[in-house]
Amino acid sequence: MEKLRCCGNFLENSKPYFAMISLQFGYAGMNIITKVSLNRGMSHYVLVVYRHAFATAVIAPFALIFERRGQPKITFPIFMQIFILALLGPVIDQNFYYAGLKYTSPTFSCAMSNMLPAMTFVMAVMCRMEKIDVKKVRCQAKIVGTTVTVAGAMLMTLYKGPLVELFWSKNIHPRQSYVTDTTGTTDKDWIKGCILLIIATLAWASLFVLQAKALKTYKNHQLSLTSLMCFVGTLQAIVVTFVMERKASVWQIGWDMNLLAAAYAGIVTSSISYYVQGLVIKKRGPVFATAFSPLMMIIVAIMGSFILAEKIFLGGVIGAILIVIGLYSVLWGKHKENKEKEIKEEIPEPIKDILANHGNTILVIGDIEANQVELQKSEANNKLSAVAITMPMPESPFKANQDQK
Repeated sequence: MEKLRCCGNFLENSKPYFAMISLQFGYAGMNIITKVSLNRGMSHYVLVVYRHAFATAVIAPFALIFERRGQPKITFPIFMQIFILALLGPVIDQNFYYAGLKYTSPTFSCAMSNMLPAMTFVMAVMCRMEKIDVKKVRCQAKIVGTTVTVAGAMLMTLYKGPLVELFWSKNIHPRQSYVTDTTGTTDKDWIKGCILLIIATLAWASLFVLQAKALKTYKNHQLSLTSLMCFVGTLQAIVVTFVMERKASVWQIGWDMNLLAAAYAGIVTSSISYYVQGLVIKKRGPVFATAFSPLMMIIVAIMGSFILAEKIFLGGVIGAILIVIGLYSVLWGKHKENKEKEIKEEIPEPIKDILANHGNTILVIGDIEANQVELQKSEANNKLSAVAITMPMPESPFKANQDQK
């Protein structure tokens, strides 16, 4: 029985890991399939329209079934929030991302996407959603990580370097694959693709920052918010496509790679991923979910070298390593900050009031990184040593009798 219980606990604790690893494989497959579709001539504007049409068709029924009751009223401010979210995510982010993917490569695009946590941190600081205290180690880690991430992205943009030969791709001839744009891409197009990917990541970071306010209204209706975003984003993408693409032939889609790319991206990366990420974030937090993003870059690099005979350059490798180092530095700082908040929330309210009236005492508990050892020792000796309670002692009855005598 104990062995079965241990196996059950192991499987239960392993679910978030398996879920996030599987999700990274899903994202990697989206990048590979989309790259093949774009190389075959599909317009990325049309791909965005079909992608979110599939996503709306998949998510909307679940929203109607599970979140039918208590729907928030769509006022003009709420509609503007949804309109801006749809404009940032489905329209700006994905159109620029697909355009950058067409000019560069799947591995390079995934590496640039790892700038997302750093950009989100900078925008959160600008919007006063994050506070910075340079004296604390966790804030220093987030600042250094952001700087290293930006440096890695700039290195990948400005320096290409020599070709890196992988041992499994030496015998693969480029003409045997679907890749055509990457092998013939000039340095000018490569820099253009880098700029487009940076703009896409910036729009994605803005989406996360603005979505925090919208989730306050749709706290218990996340599927409904996602459905509205995908639906409004589909309408916006249709307008953008009519403006940018004048030929009616670009809308033609058959039972080919173009349909697979649109359906796969809409169902897997715009529907299932939202649900899985929501479950994992609810159970383990956003830091845990975001920490798996570099895994997608490794999977895409291996799959791209096999399927697309993708060429990997030294500048991309060094820049990707810097981005991953900066990413985990930011995530480590965020993890320490969440741990500090959890410990502060566990302190009872009466003790918080006492500590608030004693400025010297609150500093000891406030800086957890600097006083962790001292707190552990004090808790081992006396858990209530930080609070001194004085009570008047009643006089002994024997002493009273002696005084009367």
